[in-house]
Amino acid sequence: MSSIGSKTYETTAPRRLAFIGLGVMGLPMAGHLARAGHHVTVYNRTAAKAQAWAAEFGGAAAPTPQQAADGADIVYACVGNDDDLRTVTVGAEGAFAGMKPGAVFVDHTTASAEVARELSAQALARGLHFVDAPVSGGQAGAVNGMLTVMCGGDQAAFDAIKPVTLAFARAVTLVGESGAGQLAKMVNQVCIAGLIQGLSEGIAFGQKAGLDMKLVLEVIGKGAAQSWQLDNRGPTMVEDRFNFGFAVDWMRKDLGLCLEEARRNGAQLPVTALVDQFYADVQAMGGQRWDTSSLIKRLR
Repeated sequence: MSSIGSKTYETTAPRRLAFIGLGVMGLPMAGHLARAGHHVTVYNRTAAKAQAWAAEFGGAAAPTPQQAADGADIVYACVGNDDDLRTVTVGAEGAFAGMKPGAVFVDHTTASAEVARELSAQALARGLHFVDAPVSGGQAGAVNGMLTVMCGGDQAAFDAIKPVTLAFARAVTLVGESGAGQLAKMVNQVCIAGLIQGLSEGIAFGQKAGLDMKLVLEVIGKGAAQSWQLDNRGPTMVEDRFNFGFAVDWMRKDLGLCLEEARRNGAQLPVTALVDQFYADVQAMGGQRWDTSSLIKRLR
């Protein structure tokens, strides 16, 4: 059974691609690229996972990022954090060493703007291009090929990667220079943190008041309180179900990036800092792998 949903792909010339990192996001993203007709070679730290992907999607598996990137027009990556990203790019047997001149490295990791600028400069020095391109839409968006991609980099590199990237996205937008994609993702996470906390408080309040909260959510979802989180996570929060992908551990990593950048640029994030500590409480309750809507567990 396929690990990606059905999607109609725009016609683009087949390209030679690499994809590094086959986690819950990267595996379906790479699958969409293969299904769209591109020649994809994958690398994953656990080799068996890369081999299983190749068997399912008809691509190839490589033993190192460098070998995966050899001859590729575009190299995609979706790994864990800044250090992981440095390892698969400029580390021993990293992708940069295998990329041909003019190739583009597209990073979908949610990482710091600082590492994006650092690796962009190193790529340029090697005759390569680097686009920081974090995504929003979660595991469901990756499986269904409906991610939103926010990019930082130069226009020419962006123009080269956009039609290919649309294989797993519904929107691919250049928001600024190197690092701007990561900064836009930070804005996204700041907004989501506040939305989930507000939704948690509203549902917990309504339940204490004895309301039928599924009905209430239907009603207020037709008004100014409507949001993706209300529509998609509100009903499952009422049911105390928290197994929908993006984990609390990863949200804390992302909010840490936001707070670190705010200290650097002088922005004030008082609510974000508070919600970050609320997520620490959820971790202490054993909810490290619960999804982010589990914030309501503190209030019950």
